[in-house]
Amino acid sequence: MIRQLQMRDVDQVVAVHLASFPGFFLSFLGPDFLSLLYSAICSAQEGIAFVYLNDAGIPVGFVAGTTNPGGFYFRLLKREWFKFALASITPILHKPSIIWRVARAVSHPSGNPIGDDVAGLFSIGVLPELQGTGAGKMLVQAFLDKAKQRGCKRVFLTTDRDNNEAVNSFYTKRGFTIERQYESPEGRRMNEYWITLSKNLI
Repeated sequence: MIRQLQMRDVDQVVAVHLASFPGFFLSFLGPDFLSLLYSAICSAQEGIAFVYLNDAGIPVGFVAGTTNPGGFYFRLLKREWFKFALASITPILHKPSIIWRVARAVSHPSGNPIGDDVAGLFSIGVLPELQGTGAGKMLVQAFLDKAKQRGCKRVFLTTDRDNNEAVNSFYTKRGFTIERQYESPEGRRMNEYWITLSKNLI
């Protein structure tokens, strides 16, 4: 039911992302932007991504991230900044106030950790009707197993601190611990979670 993400899965992964994260910034940027992002993760040597398949073999869940997360974003945006900027034009026209947030994302590649012994879990989503079925747990486990296989010692992720109790509980039950709390420039209060792979409690 779980296999590695392939390029032919990207459109469906984008659809799952949009269904899983309505109202979020990346979703607002639209399918073209998301397609560029997930295609890049899928094709990158550092990429770690899996899909959860339904009985018909259609992806209905996914997890995506990379090893050396800061280095990945730096190289990606340095190389593909024009494509990402182009994909942002339509959402900017719909909501001009986001232009500075997009410009900051494109011009300042990443504050994520750099190093081949670290992995970043950037995104995980399952269709709403699958939440609570264990699909998310299996996707996280697949990601952690692959990261450990790649030689990573730790994995990090970030998620909203407020009005996000179910997600925060999900990660603490998986063995992640909060190592930093911060506020984004947009005022979102965030939790930064880490897990040491040798102490994986899943």
